[in-house]
Amino acid sequence: MEAIATRCCIAGGGPAGMMLGLLLARAGVETVVLEKHADFLRDFRGDTIHPSTLDVVDEIGLLGDLLAIRHEEVAQLTAVVGGAAVVIADFRHVPARCGFVAFMPQWDFLNLLSEQAARYPSFRLRMRAEVTGLLEESGRVVGVRALGAEGPMEVRASLVVAADGRSSAVRQAAGLPGEEFGAPMDVLWFRLPRREGDPGSTLGRIDTGRIFVTINRGQHWQCGFVIRKGGLDEIRERGLDTLRQEVAKLVPFLSDRWDAIRGWDDVKLLTVRVDRLTRWYRPGLLCIGDAAHAMSPIGGVGINLAIQDAVAAANLLARPLAEGTMSTDDLQHVQRRRAWPTRVTQRLQRLIQRRVITAVLGGRRPVRPPLVACNI
Repeated sequence: MEAIATRCCIAGGGPAGMMLGLLLARAGVETVVLEKHADFLRDFRGDTIHPSTLDVVDEIGLLGDLLAIRHEEVAQLTAVVGGAAVVIADFRHVPARCGFVAFMPQWDFLNLLSEQAARYPSFRLRMRAEVTGLLEESGRVVGVRALGAEGPMEVRASLVVAADGRSSAVRQAAGLPGEEFGAPMDVLWFRLPRREGDPGSTLGRIDTGRIFVTINRGQHWQCGFVIRKGGLDEIRERGLDTLRQEVAKLVPFLSDRWDAIRGWDDVKLLTVRVDRLTRWYRPGLLCIGDAAHAMSPIGGVGINLAIQDAVAAANLLARPLAEGTMSTDDLQHVQRRRAWPTRVTQRLQRLIQRRVITAVLGGRRPVRPPLVACNI
């Protein structure tokens, strides 16, 4: 069995895990990130980098590198509501360096963080390394068990950070208490080709009983068809042709390229959850990002809260980790710093779920939403 010793072991190579790993390594804290997949290519990862997060990237000196990656800058988010185009969010006047949202495939963002972190000798990234359990001594978490590409491994660390997403194996093993708020919808994801003459902006379309989102990924559209929670079996029974017809009514310009969807294997289900741990930590362990608070896809805020969790954790924990003085009070301080924005954001998401998503999916005619200025 491979044995590794480090100061901080981070489970999960998503936005929270990679940002925290980079920042701790820059501070000289020996850090190991364990990512269970062989690469970062996942369609369901968030693409929406908000102005406040772009400010964070600027503060760590990577904004130029980030914006050099292929992306789309959107200053206003628009939706077609009941057949009329409506601006639903305006970022042009927010108090931030960048008055826009940057849409880019998350794997490109994660590759950038990985490349930057690899420059520091205190950083190690292990791909194809899945955490399978915790190591505990006298009620304290002292490391993790994992299955790596070459077999079983143990990583002992002063701090284990769960950044392994909404289905966090580390959170489950830790037995931390939480609240489940529920969600009225799930999302069907699929790709359709982009063609010359297609609109350039990312759009949402809302009509009676239907909500559809298109994300511009250059050569293709990443499409999200919002359905009632648990409604997949009913949709499958009606057949793929019925799904095509419903989408064509909402997005006519996509109706001539459905041959790209050969069968149900090309349509993936994203199960939406909204939950929050009431305590994010145990001695020797901290949860951040979706492992601490699963977010609805509404507003594309999940990646932004995750990154800001990571920055707060790095700012508060780098010195005590480096000096070997980290205590449970330090972990509690991270939760106190990040709990308020998490609660406020989830409260807003749940309000939109009740007043908009549930109403539309229940067959009510959509109403024009208010214009908002956003810097989440």
